[in-house]
Amino acid sequence: MKDFSISINGILVDAKYDDTNIDQIFIPLLKELTDMYRKSGRRQLIYLAAPPGAGKSTLAGFLEYLSSEDNALEDIQAIGMDGFHRRQEYLLSHTMIRDGREIPMIDVKGAYETFDFEKLEGAIKKVLTEAECGWPVYDRLLHNPVEDAILVNKNIVILEGNYLLLDIGRWDTLSSYADYTITIMAEEDMLRERLVSRRIASGHPAESAAEFVDYSDMYNARICMEHSKKADLMLRLKNDGSYDKVAGK
Repeated sequence: MKDFSISINGILVDAKYDDTNIDQIFIPLLKELTDMYRKSGRRQLIYLAAPPGAGKSTLAGFLEYLSSEDNALEDIQAIGMDGFHRRQEYLLSHTMIRDGREIPMIDVKGAYETFDFEKLEGAIKKVLTEAECGWPVYDRLLHNPVEDAILVNKNIVILEGNYLLLDIGRWDTLSSYADYTITIMAEEDMLRERLVSRRIASGHPAESAAEFVDYSDMYNARICMEHSKKADLMLRLKNDGSYDKVAGK
């Protein structure tokens, strides 16, 4: 097992990755992405899409780390779509319709409707056309994005997020910008347990953390699982934290 620690949205996350997964899935993937870049001669944009709680942010960071450990591989840069959350003050002052009734956006923060789609799409276009560009990150302790926290400048960029392969409305067009796509699938019960633990780690009491996860996060997880397109590489997260590789598109 390989131990790995990373700060995600202001919270330290510890993970372990199975040696078999590294040798049989992750390293071959990085070699394939390296070949794609070297054959194309232009930056490659990779999507890593998965429901909340599936470990996509940690995996993206781990792939970045693995690429830096092998000189034969092109360096990976991992970025996330969470920096495109609308700001807290916007969510507090706006509403949306869910299940036929009007609700405050803040009550379902993390739903795809609470992201700034136009800003995200514009930033993706910059990644594909500019040698260097700023990229925002979301800070869970501040509850807001931090603008231009990352300078995107590597030749292979992995963008991770919940809704990158969504087939709903204007989100349906987002997949066309990706050169390669990856997704993670997982059982609902496992996702719920991981999401509650994560929300507690960000400072919420256990009871309110569970209530929010059941009302909001799990709704979003089902949207991701039921309304995302097939990816080029599809992984299934198992209870022990390792992955199975399943058929892609």
